[in-house]
Parts: sequence; structure tokens; C-alpha cells
Amino acid sequence: MSGGDSGRGDAPESALRSGSAEHLEAADRPVGIERAAEWVYGGVWWWVANLFKVPQRPPALPSVSGDTPRSFHPSRSFLRYLKLYFWIAAIAIDVLIFAVWLGVVLANQNLGIVLTIPALALAILPDIVAYVAVHLKYDTLWYVMNARSLRCRRGIWTVIEHTITFENVQNVHIRRGPVQYFFGIWTIVVETAGAAEPGEASHYAVGNKAIMEGIENPAEIRDLIMERVRRSRGTGIGELPAEERSGTTWRPELVRALEEIRDEVRALAAASAHDER
Repeated sequence: MSGGDSGRGDAPESALRSGSAEHLEAADRPVGIERAAEWVYGGVWWWVANLFKVPQRPPALPSVSGDTPRSFHPSRSFLRYLKLYFWIAAIAIDVLIFAVWLGVVLANQNLGIVLTIPALALAILPDIVAYVAVHLKYDTLWYVMNARSLRCRRGIWTVIEHTITFENVQNVHIRRGPVQYFFGIWTIVVETAGAAEPGEASHYAVGNKAIMEGIENPAEIRDLIMERVRRSRGTGIGELPAEERSGTTWRPELVRALEEIRDEVRALAAASAHDER
């Protein structure tokens, strides 16, 4: 797979469609109670985003030579993957709460009746909070890529962004476990030069690594990144590649110094010629 047209680094739509909302299949769109839940969640998301000042748009990267940065979420299958672990934990905790409540009822029926409503609240309310947290985790996880760099962002209370330039990339590999295999998703690990800095670690970025979770088409994105690694010629984020620079720009003080050297060389040459005569 190519990384795009020559000199532009445009990403093919198929390589960057992994989780963007505009590419959802009709079968993924919620119906019935899920549509109502999505409506409620939309209100929760608006409230959380305003309360914690969560950026509601993807992180920005500079455009280079007409290249438009592409932003995308993980695959929708990654959200279902997160929900699986949510339901496993929720059911286990709810069963434990029910077992404790049932033991109280068998020991003291009156006390068990009194504790019925608190037990229900203890079982249901944390599940609601955790369910919303799963969606918030998904919706705040962004990947942005342009011709020169990759940026990952996530977080609500603390928003973390991790940016790497393709010129520093040394290795790109993909991996997945058995549960990821069931959901058809992969994890891409992009490794760069340089040691990890203390305090830089996060769930998806560890020092000199960027971790992209929930990717459906890992081979395409890996090839796209490696193609852009080969094309990258700049020395920093947002700089033009060497082949696109219009020429060397001379600073005024450098030009004056060269002119002085030229004048001194001419004067020495004239003095030498006069002495010879």
C-alpha cells in the first residue's frame, strides 16, 4: 500500500477510517433503547466536556505542502471491546453485592428489607458511572496524522497528548491478544529514537513509544507510517521537507560579513599587485 501521492503524503481513506464516526456502517448505528441511551449520553458528554473543559475537537497538527491532517478514533469494535470488560467487572461486583444482601436477608429478614434499596443503589449507580466512563474514554481518544508526524490524545481530568515525528521512527509493529482477535482489532506500537523520560508514561504512550489501540486495518496504517518515514526530511514538527524548500535564505548579518571578507580580499590583492610593480 502506498502512503499517498508523491510529495503530499495524503492518507488513503481506507487507512484512516478505523474509528471515525462518518464511516460507521448502518448496522453499527443504535436503535431503540440504544438510541435513547445515546441521546442521554450526548447530554452527559456535553456536561462533562464543559465542566472539565475537555477539548471536543481532535488535536491539531500543521498542514505541510497542502497535506491535510487526518484525525480518527479507534474502531467502533474497540468500544465493544471495552464494554466487554465493563460487563465482566459489573456482573462480578453485582453478584457479590447480591450474595452479601441475600446473606443478610437469611440472617435477619427485617434488616435485609431495609438494606434492599441501598443494595440496589450500590449495584446500579457505579455501573452507570462506569458505563459512561467507558464511552468517555473512547470519545476522548484521538489519533491525528499528517505528512510529518503522529499525535495521540486522550483524557478527561488530565488531557495527555503524545506527538512523534516520522523522521525519528525506528520501528512499527502490530500485536493483538485473543480477545482483540475476537473483536477484529489490533494495537500498533510506533517506536522512536531516544530514551523514555520519567513521568511521560500513559496508557497509550510510553516515553519513546506511541501506542494506537483499536485499529481494524493495522497493515495499511503501518505501511502508511513507514512510507511517510521514508519521505520525511525535515528537522522538526511543521517544517518543510528539504526537497520542498525554495532555497537557502541568507541572514543580513551573514551577508555583511561575507561582503567585508570580499572587500578585504580585494584590498589585499590590490596591495600585493602594487608591491610587485
